[in-house]
Amino acid sequence: MTHGHRVLQRVPLRSLNTFGIDACAPRLVEVDDADALPGLLASGLLGDAATPAMVLGGGSNLLFAGDPDRTLLRLCGQRIDIVDDSDPTQVRVRAEAGVEWHALVMWSLAQGLGGLENLALIPGTVGAAPIQNIGAYGVEVGERIVVVEAFNRDDGALARLDHDACAFAYRDSRFKRAPDREIVTAVEFALSRHAQPRLGYAGLGEELAAMGITTPSPTDVGEAVIRLRRRKLPDPARIGNAGSFFKNPLVATAQAQALLADHPDLPLYPAGDPGRRKLSAAWLIEACGWKGHRDGDAGVSAGHALVLVNHGDASGLQLLELAVRIRDSVRARFGVALEPEPRIVGAAWPA
Repeated sequence: MTHGHRVLQRVPLRSLNTFGIDACAPRLVEVDDADALPGLLASGLLGDAATPAMVLGGGSNLLFAGDPDRTLLRLCGQRIDIVDDSDPTQVRVRAEAGVEWHALVMWSLAQGLGGLENLALIPGTVGAAPIQNIGAYGVEVGERIVVVEAFNRDDGALARLDHDACAFAYRDSRFKRAPDREIVTAVEFALSRHAQPRLGYAGLGEELAAMGITTPSPTDVGEAVIRLRRRKLPDPARIGNAGSFFKNPLVATAQAQALLADHPDLPLYPAGDPGRRKLSAAWLIEACGWKGHRDGDAGVSAGHALVLVNHGDASGLQLLELAVRIRDSVRARFGVALEPEPRIVGAAWPA
């Protein structure tokens, strides 16, 4: 270890991605202290403009369809700190990029702080959360983010970006739109001392009722979300997967209504825009007969049509080819284009 970082050569990646795909990185740089990043950039260890190092978080939102052709970078900082508790209604919490996301959620609930409970059990790291603007059960993480600390590779400086500068959108942000420009090093959240639970998402209220809870605390909501996710989604520790593989598509309201007329059981959700509605990608995929489908070791979860799974030794390319076939069948039947959530490395998502 040198000055807060380690450099590893020819690194097997199977244990570093939740799909459990066999791939190999030419180099992996692990960084414990973000202050080491300027020196690493100057030394060339973060690559160059043509082949910048790719940030690897928990490996839960990517598919290695081939070996990466560049250095991988892991931020390993594990600090969680309360940085401002002067407000009687909320607390500002800073977590470094390497903190496991679910660990932060559970830490916040243990402190009596609400706001992240609907996002319990999402795999990945704190550093990845704002990039994808992770969301679940009616909440997106961007709602709680106050500041993202990021290292800009263009000017070699660490910056603090406020909420508006992050340009959060559905499963999107400035960081996702320009993935090689900034490296997220830490995130600050505004968490509530007296949070009002968000229970509007389908199934959440019913789960709490089944638990015998009528006035839920944030901890109760978190427990309900954990129960729901464990029941519906396969555990990456048991079978390789990256959670939801496809985004829920956003379509024009007129198109949504036309689809609903032909398919009355099609779920529709608000999209935050009166001119658009959100469709259920899982419903579309299941309607095309893909739920539980298997091609060798590449398959679709029998429990949730939105989740592609690796039954053992599927290659990333096999999973990618299956995803494309699913995309094409949904487009042919419904006229709706599905887009992948994970970042695809080693191949391109075809048009």
